[in-house]
Amino acid sequence: MTTVQAILDQKPRELWTVAPDETVYEALALLAEKDIGALPVMVDERLEGIFSERDYARKVILKGKSSRDLPVREIMTSSVFCLHPEQSAEEAMTLMTEHRVRHVPVKEGDHVLGIISIGDVVKAIISEREFVIEQLESYISSAR
Repeated sequence: MTTVQAILDQKPRELWTVAPDETVYEALALLAEKDIGALPVMVDERLEGIFSERDYARKVILKGKSSRDLPVREIMTSSVFCLHPEQSAEEAMTLMTEHRVRHVPVKEGDHVLGIISIGDVVKAIISEREFVIEQLESYISSAR
């Protein structure tokens, strides 16, 4: 069974974050530079929220605001669902689907270990299923 920790282990170790006082423009520039879809919003080591492309599209563009001077805190999602490293990929998929979120921070206690996306979870589940299929095919072939 693939765990959230195993998914994190396949990703780069660096955790890119944004502060609540940074501008939405600065956060968007970091998303583009790192080719990612969301950033944990942190104050020191404390998770305050999450900023995603979806937040930008729904809370800036559609409301006619300017991203150049708007602080992240005004549009971030502050009610954040988190995963624990020992949870399974299936549990992660369930949480993400039920709450309709694409990016979820992974925490151990109060420490943010990283962030995983729905794409990361789908990839892990498919890989695990392909491995099981290969093992079953090998078993069937050897039994003949």
